[in-house]
Amino acid sequence: MRIARVAKGSIESKESALTEDIDANRGSPEVTNKSSELYSDTYAIVNKNGDAITADEIESQTDIRIPPTLEDFIFEGYSDRIGKVLDRLDLTHKIFNFHLLPPITRSFKIICLAFNYKDQDTWLRFGKFPPKDPVIYMKARTSLTGAFDDIICPSSVKQLDYEGELALVIDRKCRDVEINRALEYIGGYFVLNDISARDVQFIDKQYSRAKSFDSFGPCGPWIVTRDEIPDPNDLQLITKVNDEVRQCSSTSKLVLNIEKIVNSLSSVMTLEAGDIISTGTPTGTALSMSSHLKYLQHGDIVEVEVEGIGKIRNKVKFVN
Repeated sequence: MRIARVAKGSIESKESALTEDIDANRGSPEVTNKSSELYSDTYAIVNKNGDAITADEIESQTDIRIPPTLEDFIFEGYSDRIGKVLDRLDLTHKIFNFHLLPPITRSFKIICLAFNYKDQDTWLRFGKFPPKDPVIYMKARTSLTGAFDDIICPSSVKQLDYEGELALVIDRKCRDVEINRALEYIGGYFVLNDISARDVQFIDKQYSRAKSFDSFGPCGPWIVTRDEIPDPNDLQLITKVNDEVRQCSSTSKLVLNIEKIVNSLSSVMTLEAGDIISTGTPTGTALSMSSHLKYLQHGDIVEVEVEGIGKIRNKVKFVN
């Protein structure tokens, strides 16, 4: 099931006439300069054709009372219950007629992995051997923004970079998760672009501030529940800047696969419902190419697409 957080006040995109089968990956509205914080939210279920039904409409058509928040809908198992009757419901909206917000906002932690793709092995900064345990940093929850919102960057940043990634959300509290049960604790998957101010990163000698500016976490376009992704370790990932492919890889190249990530992190810290784990980025970032010409510029359009999940598309805006 695909579940999107949407603004209650529908905002039509300039491309709202979208009618073709999006198959979870194709099609997206024009990016918008609206801030996700301006709107109260609800959620909607989306089918493969881009048709959607809101939470209120689900209740009116089924007489099933469902939670008011997307997080509770997933974490309390309502996706299974509604999934059984979804074929009988009338999906009257096109999802891209809504303003899409970050899928998860009730998160205690955003945990990001570094150096977690095997195709980084030619990058000198990577080191001689890939890590045996997760190399992590934390990203501020307030960095999250919608799938088609603008990336707003202070003009003082001179080296703005992109990192296309597969993200997952934990659906219940857990500790010391066995590796063969790790996928059971995942509520779903979505796309995340871990935007990074590299010059700030170099000054700090660590990652968190450089990656935690407001709007430096475009994500979405929706959550795809784990039952629809039978193998999260074999998904193609593509990042484009102005239609130029910069990253083209697969989660089959993860150093630590999804199960190992959950297993390893839960041996260190308690994972809680709503915690987001972003699983790392492949080679192809501006930093990995050692090219100042590849850093993001004002007006650039960045797209990240993950197979079976969908695409996010964001415009870069530098502001004083």
